[in-house]
Amino acid sequence: MVKISEAAKEYKSSTTQNIADLNSVSTDLELISDEFELIDKQTGQPKIVKQEVVLVDDIKYRVPVSVKQQLKILLEDNPNLKKFKVKRIGTTKDDTRYQCIPVME
Repeated sequence: MVKISEAAKEYKSSTTQNIADLNSVSTDLELISDEFELIDKQTGQPKIVKQEVVLVDDIKYRVPVSVKQQLKILLEDNPNLKKFKVKRIGTTKDDTRYQCIPVME
């Protein structure tokens, strides 16, 4: 048997995190297609949501399209870039913006 305190310490959320939650991101991480089901708030019907994620320490981190677009621009000027950081501004789906920042090693 496992004590609840031990189980709590080892608990990892199964929900997807956001790439902006990482301190830095390697450009060598593999991008994985992922999907999940949720209930649409307007229709009340199940809906499949597709997303792209990177896997870090068995945790999925969602990669927004705007992050890929900005990383493309960074890599055009610096093809040897190995790491970058993502800053997130905003709190809702409609007002959230992302900024990619190169990280020098």
